[in-house]
Amino acid sequence: MTDTRDRGAVERALRSMIAEAARLDEAYVAELPADTDLFGPRIGLTSLAGVTLLGAVDQRFGVDVAALDLSLDSLESIATLSDFVTAHLQPS
Repeated sequence: MTDTRDRGAVERALRSMIAEAARLDEAYVAELPADTDLFGPRIGLTSLAGVTLLGAVDQRFGVDVAALDLSLDSLESIATLSDFVTAHLQPS
């Protein structure tokens, strides 16, 4: 298992979760720039897919994004979500 405190490992895991939630090819999401908008045309998360993603993040990392980020600014892009989750990981 990868060290979940490593931002790169967190981002790779999140990209996989984003691909699953948005029903996109994992390789496609892996190649997107980190500043790609999660709800923009390239990923196109719907509100339902966003909720699914938040549940997966909470289950995998123990970070409840919706409770910790009421404005959900962390859902702007792949990078903002990766930064937020990495910053809120509990030390193991």
